[in-house]
Amino acid sequence: MTDSPRIFLIRHALVVPAARLIAYGSMDVALCEETLAADRPAYDWLASRLPRGANWYCTPLARTRATAMAVFAAGYPEAELTELPAFVEQHLGEWQGLSHEEFTSLLRDPPHPFWMHGADERPPGGETLSDVVARVGPALEAVADEADDRGVVIVAHGGSIRAALAHAGAFTPYQALQFSVKNLSLTTLEREGGHWRIRTVNEQPPSGPPMAALASREGSG
Repeated sequence: MTDSPRIFLIRHALVVPAARLIAYGSMDVALCEETLAADRPAYDWLASRLPRGANWYCTPLARTRATAMAVFAAGYPEAELTELPAFVEQHLGEWQGLSHEEFTSLLRDPPHPFWMHGADERPPGGETLSDVVARVGPALEAVADEADDRGVVIVAHGGSIRAALAHAGAFTPYQALQFSVKNLSLTTLEREGGHWRIRTVNEQPPSGPPMAALASREGSG
């Protein structure tokens, strides 16, 4: 264990086109194989940017594991992946799987300016972003407690990374949704003396975001 654990959060790569047409939330959807070549510079950058020997985590959803494996294939020494269920994407309940148009028509509150729904919107049988923060926060602390000097890498989702930022920075859920978290971007947190420092948010390769990510809807998952 270390007194200043550093946590590297990666948002998974772009998912298949059919999933991008719906509010997929915590559905288990696959990555888009057709964008692999376009995203290769981002994988290469992540493989060189991340600390060697880090402890790696992904969520139970296949798109995060597949993203981690692509980083390994780009040259990062393959590591054991531990599943971290608390970092799964926001569950959208009965509205999960609906088209974006159908989803929007059911909203009780105005959508967030940078998200497809408000921070306090709770789909029937689903979660608000506050619920996601409530489960991500303790998991982030637990991972930091177990971390060593080599750091931690967590491949997660737009919603859970924003929830981690909300926990670390004591932001409201509304404020957390104001952060841009692109596919294959890197967000870095560090805990020191029990306090969190946000080192980077939405960090991308020096040449800019992967072309596939430019075409993605950030309100997906």
